[in-house]
Amino acid sequence: MSELTPDLLRELVAEARLAPSVHNIQPTRWRLLGDGRLALVDDTGVRAPVADPAGHDVLVSHGAALEGMSLALNRRGLAITAMTTIEQPLSPQYALLCSFAIRQGVAPDPLAGHVAHRMSWRGKFTKSADDPAPLVQLAVARDDSICICHRQTSTEIAGWADQAEFSFIHGDDYRAELLGWMRLSPGHPHYQLDGLNRDVLAMNAVEATAARFVLGSLFRPLDRLGLAASLLADRAKTASASAIVLFCRPVGEDPLTTGRHFYRSWLEIDRAGLAACPISALADHPDFNERLRKLGKVGADLRLVNVFRVGRPEKLLNPRHYRMPVDRLIV
Repeated sequence: MSELTPDLLRELVAEARLAPSVHNIQPTRWRLLGDGRLALVDDTGVRAPVADPAGHDVLVSHGAALEGMSLALNRRGLAITAMTTIEQPLSPQYALLCSFAIRQGVAPDPLAGHVAHRMSWRGKFTKSADDPAPLVQLAVARDDSICICHRQTSTEIAGWADQAEFSFIHGDDYRAELLGWMRLSPGHPHYQLDGLNRDVLAMNAVEATAARFVLGSLFRPLDRLGLAASLLADRAKTASASAIVLFCRPVGEDPLTTGRHFYRSWLEIDRAGLAACPISALADHPDFNERLRKLGKVGADLRLVNVFRVGRPEKLLNPRHYRMPVDRLIV
């Protein structure tokens, strides 16, 4: 067993926190236990109950954070070992989800070097004659990722994505929760910390202001005029993608394991030289989920967990990660 010093723990958490989470809510905390094991702790007050009523996305987010910790350890020649996954309340605010020891000696993980570069690209993609090669690389690297590359099919899926997203946004509670996690002005106290700020959303100041009103007080009047759906449409961005990637995992799989593979799948996209943006509404909407399952010939033993639009971004990426301070993540 390798001993974790306070300084090393801070370094590890600083890297592990770069993992993706639903709406960037960051529900994962870490605690060093008395026996030297490290615990992944759920902050039960950090939730998106309307978008994620069953809490499945939060558990997948924890799994991504767990993989983030594994990759941070790997960069230091360390690895997770002897993991237990028994849920245990620690306080009214915290619950231990799993704990593990740390061992020395591990082969370098080729994905560890892509953690700092990975980001969600919400802008348009540009087409390239070189696109097939990285998509083949991705398909070979991940047997849980199905690439749909046909241009006409991608355009059709782009329309489905707008319909799926609007079906959720139409709900007042959903919009209120989404706005609660959006930081549409740099003056927002959490702009640099969590949620979805306008930089992450690839919005300028005018677009961010418009989004606040379209999703807020003007939504119902605009909807009655038949304008809300078109104003919120993302079809052009989705249709510009080089591929739509279906991320599928075994039915009944532990969500922590799913989250670990979700993060690795996204890192593989980055490793292939591409950028990605999840289109979670397509997987969350039962009808469109089923359409995509048929389109991708997804077997009955697999669950369509999420969908990515993937391609080369229009401009050079300058990854920025808006995350909670390390001291608030160690409890």
